Amino acid sequence: MDTPDVGIPPQLARRMSMAEQYEYLRTKYSRRRALVTAGAVAGGLLTGCSGSGSGTDTASRTASPLSATSTPTGTGRVNGSVVTPFGRHLAFGADPKTQMRISWQVPLPVKKPYVRVGLKPWELSRKIEAEVRDLHTPEVEGQRLAVEQYYLHAALDGLRPGTTYYYGVGHEGFDPASKERHSTVGSFTTAPARPETFVFTAFGDQGVTPDALANDRLILGRQPSFHLHAGDICYADDTGHGEKSDYYAPTTWDLFLKQTEPVAKSVPWMVTTGNHDMEAWYSPNGYGGQSARWALPDNGFDAKNSPGVYSFTYGNVGVVALDANDVSYEIPANKGYSDGRQTAWLDRRLGELRGQVDFIVVFFHHCTYSTSTHASDGGVRDAWLPLFTKHQVDLVINGHNHVYERTDAIKGGKVGRRVPVGASTDPTKDGIVYVTAGGAGKSLYHFPAGVKDSYEGKIADRESVKTYHWTKSRDQNPDTVEWSRVRYTGYSFLSVEAEAGASPKLKVSALAQSGERIDYFEVRRGA
Repeated sequence: MDTPDVGIPPQLARRMSMAEQYEYLRTKYSRRRALVTAGAVAGGLLTGCSGSGSGTDTASRTASPLSATSTPTGTGRVNGSVVTPFGRHLAFGADPKTQMRISWQVPLPVKKPYVRVGLKPWELSRKIEAEVRDLHTPEVEGQRLAVEQYYLHAALDGLRPGTTYYYGVGHEGFDPASKERHSTVGSFTTAPARPETFVFTAFGDQGVTPDALANDRLILGRQPSFHLHAGDICYADDTGHGEKSDYYAPTTWDLFLKQTEPVAKSVPWMVTTGNHDMEAWYSPNGYGGQSARWALPDNGFDAKNSPGVYSFTYGNVGVVALDANDVSYEIPANKGYSDGRQTAWLDRRLGELRGQVDFIVVFFHHCTYSTSTHASDGGVRDAWLPLFTKHQVDLVINGHNHVYERTDAIKGGKVGRRVPVGASTDPTKDGIVYVTAGGAGKSLYHFPAGVKDSYEGKIADRESVKTYHWTKSRDQNPDTVEWSRVRYTGYSFLSVEAEAGASPKLKVSALAQSGERIDYFEVRRGA
């Protein structure tokens, strides 16, 4: 099917950077903004209203856009009592022991939005004002109508470590502390003051599908302290080239946030950016939409323009989120946009963490090592592998390929130690294990022809797999590799138990949508 024309010829878009595409469409559509925004509001085309069904209407096609702007909190247009918040999602601040960020969405402007917080669900005594971030997606004539989306964020600081808090989101006319709204109260627990055993989960490439919802339900059953989402979050940009000619439907975000809310309202949902998250509509590098919808730690190299780059420490684990669009050879729309600043920050941050925690986990979208459809990205390897080796990173988690694949311990680009299902590995001697956990819910990929799945209970070891990696010239350079140890073509996610104490370890498991375990191994340092 041909990609619909959304305002810039594809042949031109392919020769333009993200910033050039942004300026092109901003100029083209800025004259329409006032008209289409008013039309969208007056026509009642906004999604997410209580009782509105699915939250989108294919017939009310949406649009393309400009920039995320802050809307004054007193500009309400309707009675707040009829506006129901939805899409609650949590994220840590830079310090998970004392900071939490609560985010949600409303379908129409509201007055004086806030969060109520307390130590008991019936005593929400603390009240924190929320920030409103208005995201405008204007009309593309003949394709989509305008959409206005309203995202709200409240920063909770000075919390007690290891404490469960209850919260409710509201605004003038909608009080979560009232008896009739009591069912909207959620909860979260801050990180403990000292390292304790805990579980976190991870995947990438989710989208809005029944399989994505099924994975979310399984994740909730693991009772994770947080969840890592390795990019390609909801696929509102379904094409994923990072171009203005990509097909884009912003109301997909409404459905995604509703789908994720049962988990993300209590489990911090820590995301980074994939190629489908470069939404060229909102800012020169395409991350204006993410900045509007998410409130993530602001300790990366440029929190304002690169919200998917940050780090945090939970217990004895340091977690680093990266934006691989900056270094990708395969999809270069944003290649080099940080001018090396992200990689320099990564070097500094890994050095700081190495002396503070037992384990370092790095997650980002494009695969360092994979044999599936997109294979491996040489840009990631060239930019970051030397740093992963230098600082002895313990585990790398990627998405991008919609399968589960896990390597042996890799050292110097080769197998440093075979790590079959159930084995243990030591990054200080053996190298690093790389996991592709891209089976979150979007349509599945496959492995090279003739290469069978190989997982717990169905081992099909191979001496080698023929695949390729992307080069700087965007060529597919053939490889014959020996490191593809576990492969599973199915929906799945990663579950990691971090043990503290005298003999710390990471117990890494992969679970299929059925709940069946398909892989497990342990990471121990200096064992």
